[in-house]
Amino acid sequence: MPGSLLAGAFVKTLSATTINAALASPESRVKPGSLAPRYDVASYRLTYLTTDKYGVTTSASGLVSVPVKPAGAVSPVLSYQHATTFQDANAPSNKVEPYEPPLVLASLGYIVVSPDYVGFGASKGQDHPYLVATPTARAVIDMLRAAQAWRLQQRVTGNGQLFLAGYSEGGYATMAAHRAIQQEGGALKTQLRAAVPGAGPYDVLKTLDEQVARVSDTSSALGALLNPGLLSRLPTSVRNEVRRLLLRQMVPEDGDVSYQTLFLDRYMADQRDLLARDHSVHLGWAPEAPVYLFHGKLDQTVPYPVSESARDTLRAAGGRDVTLTDCTTPNYGHLDCVPEYFVFAVNRMARLARDL
Repeated sequence: MPGSLLAGAFVKTLSATTINAALASPESRVKPGSLAPRYDVASYRLTYLTTDKYGVTTSASGLVSVPVKPAGAVSPVLSYQHATTFQDANAPSNKVEPYEPPLVLASLGYIVVSPDYVGFGASKGQDHPYLVATPTARAVIDMLRAAQAWRLQQRVTGNGQLFLAGYSEGGYATMAAHRAIQQEGGALKTQLRAAVPGAGPYDVLKTLDEQVARVSDTSSALGALLNPGLLSRLPTSVRNEVRRLLLRQMVPEDGDVSYQTLFLDRYMADQRDLLARDHSVHLGWAPEAPVYLFHGKLDQTVPYPVSESARDTLRAAGGRDVTLTDCTTPNYGHLDCVPEYFVFAVNRMARLARDL
């Protein structure tokens, strides 16, 4: 059944010294000196059961990174959802490098659980259900449950605290999982202390409306014809060109992972009610655990107004601790703000976390 552990395999152990030195790598998402690794980290690749875009049970994979602490020590659990990537080699359980976020975060004292998502790792070859709320949330929650079973077997003890974090698509996956955890109730809801989503397309309709506005600005030939909500009435040739331009902004052609584009097809068909129901993750709930949003105002990949929409909607629904913090890094862009996001997320979680 979904959430069942299939297997666990040791990958490698990296020292805190190695992780700290690796922060100087050009591939590091964390700036040297901004965080201070304290522990060696042992990482394990898990395979588990979850559900695909059709709700059919399938195998998936992910990484568990464990801080090497003295015998008997406990740690909080952090579910880290990775950002958009189009190469399977970049999935957490395939890229176990000392500068990668799961290992850096584990070196700070968290047990870090990182799902690959369906379409990557053990499930490569299947369509990745991009921006589809239910299978995205399930990949995260089922990985957490499988990791719990693995930790019981290995006597890796948590302290009863759970945190959620991720940037870009990882921010979207974080909010999708948070909503599902709260709606389902149970142990994960009781354990959840806070979520820190960064620059995610939570409001998928707003994300695409903003992208259409940018297509209008960059294509004078199309600009006069484009009107969000009326795309289905455009001539077929124009609709195909708009779809191509939108897809090119979000999914490159050189990836080796197949991305499902149901969200885009529904948008082009003006099926805005279905986008709200099946894709957006900021609707229909009021978070009980804190939500600390983070975004850069000049983000050209995921527009800043999307985070404003999520903040305002969650607050209006009754969320009592929902904030939006602006990136201060010069240029305020999507990739520019990634290093600052990690420092922000670590600092926010550290205010609540015990046993680091």
